[in-house]
Amino acid sequence: MKVGLDVGGTKTDAVAVDDSGAIAGRVRLATGWGPDAVTGTVLDAVSALGREAGVDVSAICSVGIGIPGQIEPGTGRVVHAVNLGVEELDLVAATQSRLGVPVGVENDVKAAALGAFALHGGSGSMAYLNLGTGIAAGIVSEGVLWRGARGTAGEVGHISVDPNGPLCRCGQRGCIEALAGGGSIAERWGHAAALPVRDVFDAADAGDARARELRAGLARGVAAAVRVLVLTADVDAVVLGGGVTALGPRLMADVAAELAASAEASPFMRSLRLQERVELLPAGSPAAALGAALIGAARDPEGALTRG
Repeated sequence: MKVGLDVGGTKTDAVAVDDSGAIAGRVRLATGWGPDAVTGTVLDAVSALGREAGVDVSAICSVGIGIPGQIEPGTGRVVHAVNLGVEELDLVAATQSRLGVPVGVENDVKAAALGAFALHGGSGSMAYLNLGTGIAAGIVSEGVLWRGARGTAGEVGHISVDPNGPLCRCGQRGCIEALAGGGSIAERWGHAAALPVRDVFDAADAGDARARELRAGLARGVAAAVRVLVLTADVDAVVLGGGVTALGPRLMADVAAELAASAEASPFMRSLRLQERVELLPAGSPAAALGAALIGAARDPEGALTRG
């Protein structure tokens, strides 16, 4: 049994995966704030799989953790996970001896990319484009995660596509994230709402000019990210996930229209068939937790499910 955890800013999703690759148990619990509380959340999540999901914890052979922030290459050290109140935390050192099994740690988007790849069929090449508070991607080919020379492969959110566009938190203007990131849209919209991006879509449907501008910018940013991923990595598919994708068909219709417009203007872009290569991760899919389980299994020489 392999366990994977998706440690998010508010909730942690935990799954147990059996030898056939099927999910044998799943639980969710609140994520604590700060290094000690995050460590406690990881330990509690593994225990909860046994207590609440009926998983035989004695059969667990590895644990993988997907978590926001930067992961120092070759270590379990998490740095700059600001949404968790963590400036620096060695998660492997903090949890492995207490869990008694190998522990692997990966950035949450990269873990989700591996999980989405497995859910997508586990062959060929794929980019997972996470549309959440920020924008980032993970690229997987034949089960291997491409990290790049310094671990920044897939950081498409900070590619500027409009030098006169909105200011991005990175200091540039017109970044994909500034156009399509949920945090940027909420800030620029400026209205209190439980789901700001959905509020923007609803207001745009009602004819609000500012909302229409923001909605168009989101579609433009996502379409730009899709083009970047295909033109640079030539992946078979780009799978969209993250909180913003809860908009489902409304989002996909806007993105498809943007891609169709570029195809209409360019025979070369038309030849790439971008609309056919974009898919939406099914709602509720435990991609990040599943990917984390694969990361953890790779730390166990007898139970590795994937390379990378």
